[in-house]
Amino acid sequence: RAGAAPAGPGWCCCRLCRARMRLRSGVFASSCLLVQALGVALFLRGFFPVPVRSVPRREARADPPAEPAAPGTGMVSNWTKIPPPLFKKVVIVLIDALRDDFVFGSKGKQFMPYTTQVVEKGTSYSFVAEAKPPTVTMPRIKALMTGSIPGFIDVVVNLNSPALLDDNLIWQAKTAGKRIIFYGDDTWVKLFPKHFVEYDGTTSFFVSDFTEVDDNVTRHLDRVLKREDWDLLILHYLGLDHIGHMTGPNSPLVGPKLREMDNILKKIHISLLSKVEEASLPNLLVVCGDHGMSETGSHGGSSEGEVHTPLLFISSAFEKRSAPLAQPEHVQQTDLASTLAIGLGLPISRNSVGNLILPVVGGKTMREQLRFVHLNGFQLSRLLQENTPAYEKDPGYEHFKIAEKSHGNWIKLYLEGNNSEILLNLGKKVLKQYLEALKTLSSSLSKQVAQYDMYSMMVGTVIIMEVLLLLLLSVPKALSKRAEFEVPLSPPLFSLLFYLICLMLCAVHVIVCTSAESLCYFCSMSWLTAVGVMMLISALTCGILSAVAKIFENSRLPPKSPVVSSSSWSEIDVLILAGTIGHVLSLGASSFIEEEHQTWYFLINTLCLVLCQELCRNNFLLKECDPQHSTNVKQNFDSIGENSECKNIDIPAASNSKLGKATSSSELIKGSDKWISLATPWIILICCRLLRSLNQTGVQWAHRPDFGHWLTSSEHKSELSFLAAVSLLMIFFLVQRRCSLVSKIAMALGLLGVYSYRAAIGNVIFPWQHSGKDISKGITEARFVYVFVLGIIFTGTKDLLKSQVISAESSTKSTGLWEVYSGLVLLAALLFRPHNLPVLVFCLLIQTMMTKYIWIPLKFDAAQITIMHYWFGQAFFYFQGNSNGIATVDISAGFVGLDSYVEIPAIFLTAFATYAGPFLWAIHLLCYLSSEVSR
Repeated sequence: RAGAAPAGPGWCCCRLCRARMRLRSGVFASSCLLVQALGVALFLRGFFPVPVRSVPRREARADPPAEPAAPGTGMVSNWTKIPPPLFKKVVIVLIDALRDDFVFGSKGKQFMPYTTQVVEKGTSYSFVAEAKPPTVTMPRIKALMTGSIPGFIDVVVNLNSPALLDDNLIWQAKTAGKRIIFYGDDTWVKLFPKHFVEYDGTTSFFVSDFTEVDDNVTRHLDRVLKREDWDLLILHYLGLDHIGHMTGPNSPLVGPKLREMDNILKKIHISLLSKVEEASLPNLLVVCGDHGMSETGSHGGSSEGEVHTPLLFISSAFEKRSAPLAQPEHVQQTDLASTLAIGLGLPISRNSVGNLILPVVGGKTMREQLRFVHLNGFQLSRLLQENTPAYEKDPGYEHFKIAEKSHGNWIKLYLEGNNSEILLNLGKKVLKQYLEALKTLSSSLSKQVAQYDMYSMMVGTVIIMEVLLLLLLSVPKALSKRAEFEVPLSPPLFSLLFYLICLMLCAVHVIVCTSAESLCYFCSMSWLTAVGVMMLISALTCGILSAVAKIFENSRLPPKSPVVSSSSWSEIDVLILAGTIGHVLSLGASSFIEEEHQTWYFLINTLCLVLCQELCRNNFLLKECDPQHSTNVKQNFDSIGENSECKNIDIPAASNSKLGKATSSSELIKGSDKWISLATPWIILICCRLLRSLNQTGVQWAHRPDFGHWLTSSEHKSELSFLAAVSLLMIFFLVQRRCSLVSKIAMALGLLGVYSYRAAIGNVIFPWQHSGKDISKGITEARFVYVFVLGIIFTGTKDLLKSQVISAESSTKSTGLWEVYSGLVLLAALLFRPHNLPVLVFCLLIQTMMTKYIWIPLKFDAAQITIMHYWFGQAFFYFQGNSNGIATVDISAGFVGLDSYVEIPAIFLTAFATYAGPFLWAIHLLCYLSSEVSR
């Protein structure tokens, strides 16, 4: 064969490919998966931007800058210290998930009358603070206390917050001798260990607790407000956030919770006013939210309801408002850290990108105001110097230097004793220059948070694409009867091409790392590790070239059999290939990722139309042209009833007739099956269209009303109850067909328990239930359902083990898989919100109809059916109301039946509820393939 090798570019490579190692497809796929994980990890490390950072906090306390030197000689200001505090005591009330319209909108006027009165007519300043995504609690606390912008990587550590090591307001206050007391979300205790002289943390993940989690905070309030041994009091209330997760922002539970918060704010404000003495400093009450909530009650994304939160400063030091508040001014959430630092007489955090909120210090003298904004500008300019090589060319830095020079001229006039209007006008001009500089500096620093490590991302992408290409080239071998893949050993280890590629990549690595202006993660690795990655890329490249050369070599060989292959590409094959590749390519654009559901909706709609065409061809066109083919199609339909009994396929029995039945009865069944089969794609299209109207998802149109919002409103609880009851009955009818008698009874009782659980927590009502019934957590009802879920899954697992150990019958294995599938369907019914139960019904209905009237009669192969299951599974992920944003993750599902936070069950239940659509379609694929062992 060596002499017969074709000449060409791949000849040398092919000569070296003789030394090969045969790998089973499973081993080869596992190896590719490990390499793929390396590429993904490297890409993600470059994709998550490195936040703007200054020196560690142990080095953060430095001497503050003096006032700008006045021009000339002999004019020196002696103000070199941090300004004294403006407030004696500061109370921060952080209400989790407090949206701006809960205070400034109609709900605020109705349920928070005292707060509304203080905002409109009291001594307060009101703002709308804009939070940057991700809008989850831990990153938002970091932003409030450090003034920095956390990245999306903080979402990963949100469940287990480590201690915050960056310079922050709490650490500065503790270092300055301030006594800090905290009550509320235990995330603060994890972020700031040993910083509080007194604290009581409550878990933030048990979202079905609406009252006790806030009562545990309020019970300390009367005792603490009477004491004088504290300087900073922080209260973090979680009840409103939990209500949002469970029932949404329009729930009837929101109003009473806002009224409770209003009474608490009233108590704190009155207590602070009573402590104000003639000669002492005033006190300050700060009311804010860490984030808002979306229209579904969740958070994490960037919708207006999630990023806009109220920010109130209430103090007797402020002037009483003469006119009602028209529209609150918008500020950044990071501005709070700088403002509170000035108010408490502390240095501004070194990593802060926030600006001083000037109205809070607007009552001070012009010299003090200029001193405050100069400190803020100096801190921002120093942070810019430490993170930007060409900082002198930054517009914000240039504006700050101009303002600093003008400030020196003002100081000169001030020290000369000039008290004319010129001094006042110049001071206002300098103040305006400082504010413009602060805004530009903050903007420049914030943009750096979005800078990506492009080199690490490119290396990771190359590894991912090479592994993907190698997998595609190996698909024919992997799906062959022997299911083996020949891995060439010579090119990766000994070929000249391997060493050339490796040397070229190392040269590129040296050039990039020596010329990069910013820090690159891949460049920071050891040279040994970097060379190892380069060798891996080179080996993958040679492996791909060898596989391509082998394909060309085989294509030039004469065919072993003169018989022409009858296999040809159908419209289904073209659609499956083009759709899958097209979807992968679409992920290269962020807009397609945000609206990925539109891609899947288009693909399954197109698939239904192509299936309709295929059915019409097989039932009408080929009937006239190919009588033999028509006979085969009829035999496929005739075998449905037999298959349902012998193979236990996931379909209802097509006919109870035996082979000796009359011909007329057989023809009647054939005719009805044919027309139902022709109608199946159109029925599926109707189902998909109804599901699209149930939940709006994505980014562009997520705010638009949908049928799900209509159902979940308090005015339509009766309609929701009826829909939930009908859906549960349909689920039982579609699932129970292949279950044993015991499992049927367990399924019926379990579904009844599902409705009882939803009635217990107030989502639906029983016909005989009074509207004033107390709402509970439904723990007993949910655990009642869990018992039946575990029982059904145990029964199915027993049958699976029996089929593997005792009986070799395929029907036993198929029955066991179906029982496991039925138990998971019951679990999904429990975790789904009531308005989403039709998603589960249509999922089961489409699976049943596709199996009986499309897959079996048309004899699709395993690859085609697998891809169809994958497509529908992805589509049902979005039919549930999910998206690629974390705001649509329903974490309330993780606490169904739990009376305390247990990490492992909560994570499992949340993940299952989120990915129930793809998971159920994957299990159904196993059930179907196990019933088709003869094929």
